Amino acid sequence: MSNPYRGEIEAILDGQAYKLCLTLGALAELEQRLEANDLVAMAERLSDNRISARDILLLIGCGLRGGGHNIDDAKVANMKVSDGFAGYVRIAALLLAATFGDEPEARDLANPPTPQDA
Repeated sequence: MSNPYRGEIEAILDGQAYKLCLTLGALAELEQRLEANDLVAMAERLSDNRISARDILLLIGCGLRGGGHNIDDAKVANMKVSDGFAGYVRIAALLLAATFGDEPEARDLANPPTPQDA
């Protein structure tokens, strides 16, 4: 179970629920992997509307590892989300919002129910 007050979200990847969190260690890893000098540079890179699939992969991978899952980027790259690329983007956006101070209620939208589940 994720705790939105600790910056955690829950996402469904490969049909399984995972907790994701950008802990300090996960942020440091992300900073290094994105080759950003600091958090401001990293935030600017991720918010300039030019986010790449690789950036999303790194965000989700770091979030999974920060959430306590020992999953490498190669495995993350092959994980499936119910609504394809838009689902990956939503997870990455909600993870950033949870980390940098969005409303906790909005964090529960990482994986809305599909029409057949509603």
